[in-house]
Amino acid sequence: MLRRFGRLVGQQLGQQTRFTAHRTNTHTFADPTAQAEAAAGPPKNILVEKDKDITLIGINRPQQRNAIDSLTAAQLCDAFANFEADDTSPVAVLYGVGGSFCSGFDILEMSTDEKEEISVDILMRPEGSVGPTRRQIKKPVVCGINGYCIANGLELALMCDLRVMEESAVLGFFNRRFGVPMLDGGTIRLPAMIGLSRALDLILTGRPVGSQEAHDIGLVNRIVPTGTALGNALELATCLAKFPQRALIHDRNSVYSGAFETSSFHQAVQNEVMYTSREIIEDMQNGIKWFNQTFKPDTTHSWLKRDRSMADWDDEEVAEAAAEKEKQRQEQEAALAEAEKQKQAEKSQKKSKKAEETPAESEEPKDKPKEK
Repeated sequence: MLRRFGRLVGQQLGQQTRFTAHRTNTHTFADPTAQAEAAAGPPKNILVEKDKDITLIGINRPQQRNAIDSLTAAQLCDAFANFEADDTSPVAVLYGVGGSFCSGFDILEMSTDEKEEISVDILMRPEGSVGPTRRQIKKPVVCGINGYCIANGLELALMCDLRVMEESAVLGFFNRRFGVPMLDGGTIRLPAMIGLSRALDLILTGRPVGSQEAHDIGLVNRIVPTGTALGNALELATCLAKFPQRALIHDRNSVYSGAFETSSFHQAVQNEVMYTSREIIEDMQNGIKWFNQTFKPDTTHSWLKRDRSMADWDDEEVAEAAAEKEKQRQEQEAALAEAEKQKQAEKSQKKSKKAEETPAESEEPKDKPKEK
C-alpha cells in the first residue's frame, strides 16, 4: 500500500514539475528579444571580415577586457583555420575590440563546483587555452595591441609574426599573481625573441611592460599613437601582402625552423634549402626577368632611389596621400626658392638705385682752377 502511494505521489510531482517547466519555457520564449537571441545561436565573440585580401580577426568581449572563454577559444581556432584555408588572403590581422587586446583566459569560467575538471579542460586543449597558440600558423599574422595585453593574451600576441603596440598599452604576465602557469607557448617563443635573461625577468616577476621598453627589447615591432593599432597593423599587413608570397613563406618557415626546430647551424641551413620548392624557383626566375627588363645596365642602381616612402607598398589610398604630401613639399620648396629669388632681385635693385643717387660733388672735378 505504501509502495503504491509512493508511486502516485512521484507521478504527481513529476507532472507538476513538467507543467512548471513548460509554463516557464512558454513564458520565456514569449519574449521576442529572447526568441531572437535563441535563434541567433551562440554569441559572436570572434569577428571575422576581409579588407581587400587581408583577413581581420577581432576578439569581441570588451566587457570582459576580451578575456577568452571556451567558446571564444573555439571560435578563434576556427577563424584561423579558415584563414589558413583561404588562398585569396595572404596575411591576417589579430586585434581586440574595445579598449583592450586580450586579458588572458576567463578565470570566471573556472569558478564552479567542478574547478579541477574545468581547469584541466581549459588548459589542456590541443590547440591552446586561448586559441591556436600551440601550433605555428601557416601564413603571416600581424597583431594590433591596445590597452591590456596580459597573461595568456600576451602569449596569443607572441603567436603572431609582428606586433604593433599603442604607446599607452601595457604588457605583462599578470597570471604570476594568481599562480596560473603559462601554457600557450610563451615560455618557448619569448626567449627566442628577446633572449633568456630578459624572458626570465618578464616571466618570473610578472611585472608590467610599457611600449617603449617592449620595443627596446624586441618584444614589439612598432609603437603607434593610442587608437591607431588596428589601422597601422592593417597597413603593415598590406605591405607584406604586396610581396611575392612563396618566397616570403619560404623565408618565414626557415626562420622559425632555425629558431625552434634545429639543434645546429648546419641543420638549419639544410632546412633552408629543403624548403625551396619548384614554384619558388619559378617565382625567382620571373622576378629576375622583371628586374632585367625594368632596370637597364646604365641604371642598375636606380632601384635604390625612391621617389616616395614605404607607402608605395601600402594601400593605393596611402600611396596617393604620400604623393600629395610630396607634391605639397615640392610646391613649398618652389615657393621658398621664388621668394629668395625675388628678395635677391629687390636687393640688387636697391643697390643700383643707391649708386645712381650718389651726390655729384663726391666726384673730383675735371677742370680744377690753378692757384695763383
